[in-house]
Amino acid sequence: MRIIVLSDTHIPITTKSLPKKIIEELRISSLCLHCGDFVDISVVEEISKYVELIGVRGNMDSPQVQKTFPDKQVITVEDIKIGLIHGGGSPFNILERVKKELGPNLDIYIFGHTHSPYNEICEGKIFFNPGSPTDKVFAKSNSYGILNVEAGEIKREIVKI
Repeated sequence: MRIIVLSDTHIPITTKSLPKKIIEELRISSLCLHCGDFVDISVVEEISKYVELIGVRGNMDSPQVQKTFPDKQVITVEDIKIGLIHGGGSPFNILERVKKELGPNLDIYIFGHTHSPYNEICEGKIFFNPGSPTDKVFAKSNSYGILNVEAGEIKREIVKI
């Protein structure tokens, strides 16, 4: 299963719409995981036109988005346990906070908030932050993530825009 992972789209604050590259990826993906800071409900509606969307709310989301999504979610995709959270506070020690919030028994921890992409294995667990496709604050470039989950294996990639 091909999964596009987004976070911190910040629309319409940083730009008016999703980048064309993101739309192309949504069309060929089976699922979109969004780690919050959609900002406006129109982003939720746009993504949902193309693919199933599972998301969490972020600290910059409108009241309508806040009502639509929980603070965190744990899902299972092909026997892989995936935790999804926006994150918050300082980027220092964010991995520990994310793991504490989502619990210890996941295969992959997906988070946002920092705008900086992250794709590492720590203590045997995958920590994955897609960065932001629209906002370069705290990051050198815009980015998003791709996960391919097949036969119990996770292949993961950060894609720079």
